[in-house]
Amino acid sequence: MNGRPPGGRFDRRRPEQGLRINHRIRVPEVRVITEEEQLGVLPTHEALRLAEERGLDLVEISPRAFPPVCKIMDYGKYKYEEAKKKQQARKRASTVETKEIKFRPKTEGHDMAFKVKHVRRFLEGGNKVRLAVVFRGREITHPKTGMNVLNNVVEMCADIASVEATPNMEGRRMIMVIAPKPGVVRKAQELKKAQYQAAQAADAQKRGPGGPNQKAPPPPEEDDDDDLDEDEINADVDDSDDDEDVTPETPETPPTPTAS
Repeated sequence: MNGRPPGGRFDRRRPEQGLRINHRIRVPEVRVITEEEQLGVLPTHEALRLAEERGLDLVEISPRAFPPVCKIMDYGKYKYEEAKKKQQARKRASTVETKEIKFRPKTEGHDMAFKVKHVRRFLEGGNKVRLAVVFRGREITHPKTGMNVLNNVVEMCADIASVEATPNMEGRRMIMVIAPKPGVVRKAQELKKAQYQAAQAADAQKRGPGGPNQKAPPPPEEDDDDDLDEDEINADVDDSDDDEDVTPETPETPPTPTAS
């Protein structure tokens, strides 16, 4: 048949999941389509001849139809694009994590800014963030202070995040989960790229025209704490002391000796 050996070791492009191509298609006739047109029902050998003339493959895309539907396409390109889509899907799935940032009911000022900075960093990286307010001792009797902390964090991240799970008490921890809004990761990447390009342009203008071997400026340096992990960020909140009383006890005064 047309001089091309049927399947076997000479046909290296083995189909997956029952997908048959070229001489692996055994039925006498097929319905043929291309990217641009429908060629109708043709004898299989005629469909193979048309595919070979175009330097393409005959791929059975709907084997259960009667007759089966085959498409004339570049099978190698099709497999490459499918593999690329799967790789991107796996990459997106594998990079989405849930990070946890811990707060105290009275976290504010510099500590709040430091933690929110990392909350935003995780969100811009495509991760969800679990916000945990950890209560100690009698602090648990004032849950509103924890709610105020969570509301402040949500407000400071409102431009890039939305609430996925509303506040919920889990023992001595008040938990809320926030997630990045659509497009946040892409916008963050574009912003970093624009900042780098602006730094390049400013550096080039400052140095003036240079020779062909002049090196481009390095990317702008990040802060020292831009790569801190969760344990380092949460170092100031130790869950192990949750049951301790925040109010220190007054030491007992030894009895005053009386004269006999």
